Amino acid sequence: MRLVIARCSVDYAGRLTAHLPSAPRLILVKADGSVSIHADDRAYKPLNWMSPPCTLKEGDDDVWTVVNKAGEKLIITMEEVLHDSSHELGVDPGLIKDGVEAHLQELLADRIETLGDGWTLIRREYPTAIGPVDILCRDADGATVAVEIKRRGEIDGVEQLTRYLELLNRDPHLAPVKGIFAAQEIKPQARVLATDRSIGCVVLDYDALRGIEDDKLRLF
Repeated sequence: MRLVIARCSVDYAGRLTAHLPSAPRLILVKADGSVSIHADDRAYKPLNWMSPPCTLKEGDDDVWTVVNKAGEKLIITMEEVLHDSSHELGVDPGLIKDGVEAHLQELLADRIETLGDGWTLIRREYPTAIGPVDILCRDADGATVAVEIKRRGEIDGVEQLTRYLELLNRDPHLAPVKGIFAAQEIKPQARVLATDRSIGCVVLDYDALRGIEDDKLRLF
């Protein structure tokens, strides 16, 4: 990973146009080729970014141009570089879920038909370049569905599933891939964001999944 702190302005040209005026910012260039621009707020969310696959060209005029396969451009005009360092992070072991989340994943995979009649499991922990998808399955119509499982469903979980869906839908053997956000409790803001992104929400009953007498999930 390369970390650059610089005073810069940023222009995005693609399906829409956007401009960030000159200011000190953090630029992250990751091993997967992604480039993101961060301010000293907004938690983890970047001001602007380019998802992989994309290419970065550093011009002699201190202008960085990042281009993706659709021809969209992220143009970073450097005015002053305050810090520039690269670090080898190696292979990430991935997120280790707590006991409840891990068990929910195992139970739902074993009883995938509780999501709907005729649903079948493809794989638990389906590997991707940005981490494993909790459950990959097919619905009764044969469509691919990615399921992200949380104990407590919040906006960051929906964002995580969105990134998985973006990547999975590039695979012609899987696309189109739908998403389901499953949790014991789903916050209203997370539900609104999921609905806006055409992601289904499922409230999981942990005790019912562990038992035989109650087979029901609530699908919204």
